[in-house]
Amino acid sequence: MDKMKSMIMKKRNLKNHLRDLNFNMTKVIDSDKYIEFVRQTTSPASSDFAQLLARMTELEANNDADVPRLLTAALGMSAEAGEFTEVVKKIILQGKPYTEENVFHMKRELGDICWYIAQACMALDTNFREIMEMNYEKLSARYPEGAFDVYRSENRVEGDL
Repeated sequence: MDKMKSMIMKKRNLKNHLRDLNFNMTKVIDSDKYIEFVRQTTSPASSDFAQLLARMTELEANNDADVPRLLTAALGMSAEAGEFTEVVKKIILQGKPYTEENVFHMKRELGDICWYIAQACMALDTNFREIMEMNYEKLSARYPEGAFDVYRSENRVEGDL
């Protein structure tokens, strides 16, 4: 019985010690170790030009991927979405006026996004209509009642991307 009591006391002491350590501990990340971690977890095509070139060539040759258009579309959509977001951020968070000029600016950025979506459509051998139809089908399956549902948004069925 004393042995059991002793084990329980040791577990309690260890648990209390760990709790105190966690409470008092300041987490500090060694930036050099983090950089090494990033280096080790980076794909070869992301860190070596020859590997990147080989991967792009493989995709073009073996998969008929339109790598230049895919890159143009991905980088361009991201950049233009950032420009659109910047205007929205300034209006909502920084007091920039919601004026016809700023609405026009947002519309122009959306137009630029459309240009890059068209590049993606060409790369994927599709068109806006097919993309919109696919999106409609996906969202109709996710929200069969035709209305947004928080639960379904957060808890998707398998295959719902």
